[in-house]
Amino acid sequence: MSAPAVKPIRDALYEQPGPKTRKRINIATAIAAVLVLICIGLIVRQFYVMGQLDAKYWELFTRWTTWRFLLTGFLGTLKSAAVAGLLALAGGLVLMWGRFSKIPPVRWVARAITEFFRGVPSLLFVYFFFIVMPTIGVKMDSFWMITLPAAMSAAGACAEVFRAGVNAVPAGQVEAAKSLGMSKTKTMLLIQLPQAIKFVVPTLISQLVIVVKDTTLAYVVSYADLLQNGRVLIANYDALVSVYLVVAVIYILLNYLINKASVAIANRNGVKLIDVSKVSA
Repeated sequence: MSAPAVKPIRDALYEQPGPKTRKRINIATAIAAVLVLICIGLIVRQFYVMGQLDAKYWELFTRWTTWRFLLTGFLGTLKSAAVAGLLALAGGLVLMWGRFSKIPPVRWVARAITEFFRGVPSLLFVYFFFIVMPTIGVKMDSFWMITLPAAMSAAGACAEVFRAGVNAVPAGQVEAAKSLGMSKTKTMLLIQLPQAIKFVVPTLISQLVIVVKDTTLAYVVSYADLLQNGRVLIANYDALVSVYLVVAVIYILLNYLINKASVAIANRNGVKLIDVSKVSA
């Protein structure tokens, strides 16, 4: 008599919860929501006590000049994030291609660069371009001093997303291409990569959220993005809470729209978003 099959730990952790488990989850969610609302209420009360909710700190948002200034910064954020995203896609493709190379040193270098980009905080890259590069005679515009670090950090994640997409292509198709005499390069270009891109487009779009967050480091190099322009408003009007709250809402709405777009594309293509942190080496 064969021993009963043992479920993998992954299935035990992520299997569909039963009625009792769902009930406990709902109770815990309700308790957490109440606690969050209490915390928000205490924070708002403290702001009121300290006078941060006075009309003088909010009337600046009744002026078109304030919104025009924030809009200028918002466009700066979009420009930096868009260029960084395109560079990250190109860099991710190159690194992914290196990971599949037949030449061992190329694979090692591509893997080392990928892990380096993924492991080093974006702020260190910003400081490198801002402090180190000028010492060797390389002067860059503030736009590139924030865009390149954001692109480098995202390129490592994009490389892993592309690699996961290529690995998701059924092995039978690759074997069929080999049996027809197709080279590894042709198989990658004509069979694997087109399907991989379909798999990973939603995840790549969701990676833009990380790029947008990285652009908030623009204050280091004084690039006029949304957050930097918000800091200027704070310095001029001494309206710290109101300005940061409005800026935060704008960032939340932008990232929410990006996430909704990635989920919509994923549902339309019938694919799941790839968790980059769970991609195996």
